[in-house]
Amino acid sequence: MADGARRAGAKEEGVGGAAAGQGAFEEIGGADDSGLLLLCDHASNALPEGYGTLGLPAAQLARHIGYDIGAAAVTRRIAALLGAPALLTTFSRLLIDPNRGLDDPTLVMRLSDGAIVPGNARIDADEIERRVERYWRPYRDAVGRALERMSAGGSTPVVISVHSFTPSWKGVPRPWEIGVLWDSDARLAVPLMDALRDAGFHVGDNARRRHAGRGGDAPRHRRPAGRSAPGPDRQRGGGLLDRRPPRRRPRPGDQATRAAQAGRAALAHRALPRVTAASS
Repeated sequence: MADGARRAGAKEEGVGGAAAGQGAFEEIGGADDSGLLLLCDHASNALPEGYGTLGLPAAQLARHIGYDIGAAAVTRRIAALLGAPALLTTFSRLLIDPNRGLDDPTLVMRLSDGAIVPGNARIDADEIERRVERYWRPYRDAVGRALERMSAGGSTPVVISVHSFTPSWKGVPRPWEIGVLWDSDARLAVPLMDALRDAGFHVGDNARRRHAGRGGDAPRHRRPAGRSAPGPDRQRGGGLLDRRPPRRRPRPGDQATRAAQAGRAALAHRALPRVTAASS
């Protein structure tokens, strides 16, 4: 799946592996007219040279607090199956979280799921700005450029951000295999959930979260110009509401392939007409 990848200093998952000046994101090439842009905000747990492990044991960085476990592999697999472009970060969310707005107090986490992050505990405004300019902003700008490029052909792309979540949270089991987080635009979210259930997945519907006060920044940089932007979470955050079981037994094939097939079916749904850039 590495074929077609354009790397801006890309780094595979690995504690302490990112080098200074290496870059903030990996870009996987795909068809701009595919109608789909895949994002993976928390693809890696790597940290740039000079940051060490932010004072954490390596085992902590290998947990979900350091990155979304498995999300990068799923993103690459779906991109390859659908021929869609993708952008993945190359740094740990603990350095700075690209899925947070600049005004979000969790942009740089000082405490994450019970773990104090010593390298962030006394961070000042200058260091936050340094991380914004070196890591947060280049990735966000790359998303914007990709959307503009894909919209230039006269159609508005769908954006899907791939994350993963833990099997339980604060002792409460999460039975879902996939959760779909969405806000007010149901054009893709509803047919996507239907297609995923048809593929045999146990799907959680996170609609009522509305992204309000619960973290995440999808509405700001993924929904301009009328773009539909659900974000599927793989089972690997509370609030998922739909406890309905899958409609049928799982079909043969790995999960990423089944999810990609469901995504293709949802993208072909009649409620998602091509929208010209001029009218967006």
